[in-house]
Amino acid sequence: MIRTQIQLTEDQAQALKELSAKTGLSIAELARRGLAPLLRDGLSEHDERARRAAAAVGRFHSGRDDISSNHDRYLTDD
Repeated sequence: MIRTQIQLTEDQAQALKELSAKTGLSIAELARRGLAPLLRDGLSEHDERARRAAAAVGRFHSGRDDISSNHDRYLTDD
């Protein structure tokens, strides 16, 4: 196996320590098990949709300059 380092948030590190203690599995084993589906399947459908939606931001123009403040008015069916 190859040794590597990753940076986790404090919450992630704490949750991993707790899960490791609860299951008896090492943090490295938990990381390998968590990464396996991502590496096997790639981006999930949800992640792919989010990526496509983010790519579309700013590509369309309504001609209105007040949508950010009046969005509810434009989105309701009155």
